[in-house]
Amino acid sequence: MRITWKHVVGFLAISVLALLITLTGPWARAWSTAADAASPPASSASSALTASARSDAAPRCTRHATGPADAARSARPGDVVCFDGDLSGRRLVITKGGTPRHPIVYSGGGDSVKGITVEADDVVVEGFRAVRPQAPGVELTGDRITLRNTTVIRPKGGDGDGIRFFGDDLTIAHNTVRDTDNSGGRHADCMQTFASDTPPSHRVRIEGNRCEQVDNMCLMAEGPNDGEGDGRGTTSDFVIKDNFCETLRASQALMFEDVQNVTVTKNTFTAPTHHAIGLAIHSTGARVSGNRLHSGIRYEVGIDASSRPDYEGPEPGGAP
Repeated sequence: MRITWKHVVGFLAISVLALLITLTGPWARAWSTAADAASPPASSASSALTASARSDAAPRCTRHATGPADAARSARPGDVVCFDGDLSGRRLVITKGGTPRHPIVYSGGGDSVKGITVEADDVVVEGFRAVRPQAPGVELTGDRITLRNTTVIRPKGGDGDGIRFFGDDLTIAHNTVRDTDNSGGRHADCMQTFASDTPPSHRVRIEGNRCEQVDNMCLMAEGPNDGEGDGRGTTSDFVIKDNFCETLRASQALMFEDVQNVTVTKNTFTAPTHHAIGLAIHSTGARVSGNRLHSGIRYEVGIDASSRPDYEGPEPGGAP
C-alpha cells in the first residue's frame, strides 16, 4: 500500500489521542501518587523559612521621623522609629516613651549622633554611634529603658563618662565605650550612676558590653547613702555579666558604694589593676563568681567591714 501524507497525519492523530487517554487514566493517577510520595510538599519549617525571608526583606521601621522632635509628635507605643534626617551634628534627645508592654524603639541603623539623652520610660535605643560626644556620651533617666548595640568613642568635656544611668529596670547590653580620658581632673568612667539630684537605680542589667581603653573605672555605682548622695531610698539589684573591662588608671575596675545585692559574674578584666572589684559603704549581699582576671591583678575583691554581710564569692584580698 502506498503511504500518503493523509495516512501519516491520521497515524499521528491516533497516537496523540492514545497518549492523552493514558495520561488522564488510572495509570496517570498512579504515577502522580508515586511522584508525590517521592517528593513530598515543602515542610512547615521550610515554609516558615520562606515566610521569614520575606519578613526580613520587608522594612522593619514602622515609623519614619526627620528628627527627635518629629518622633515625639508622631511615635506611638510599639513603634520602631527610624530617622530619615541627618542627626550627625546634634545630640539625640528622646522624651517620648511607650508602655511597659509596648516600648518605643528608636533604631539608629549605625547613624552618627553627638550623644544621646533619654528622659522617658519604656524606651529602647539601639544602633547609634557617637564619636567625640559631650560627656556623658549617653545619659539614661527613666524606668524600663534599654540601650543596646551603641558605640561611644572619646567622650569630651564634663567628667568624661561614656554612659550614665538612673532609674529602675534598666538594661545596658552589647554596647562599646572606648577611649575615655582622665585629663583635666576628670574621672572618666565607662559607666556611672549616683543618687544625689538623680533617682537611685534598681534592677539594672549590664551585660555583654565592651569598655576599651577606659582611663577610669568600667563602672562606678554610688547609692544615696555613700556620703555624697541625698540619703533618700536605696540603690540595689545589679547584674554585671559577660562584660569586657579594660581600665587603665584606676586602682579597681568596678566600684560599688552603698549598692546592695550586686551580682558580678563571667566578666573579663584585662588590665593589671590593684584589684578588680571594690565593695564599700554597706554594699551588702554581693555575689561574685566566674570572672577572668589579668595575671597582674593582685586580688579579685576588695571589701570593707560594712559590706561583709551576705557576701558570697572568692576570699577578699584587702580593702576596696
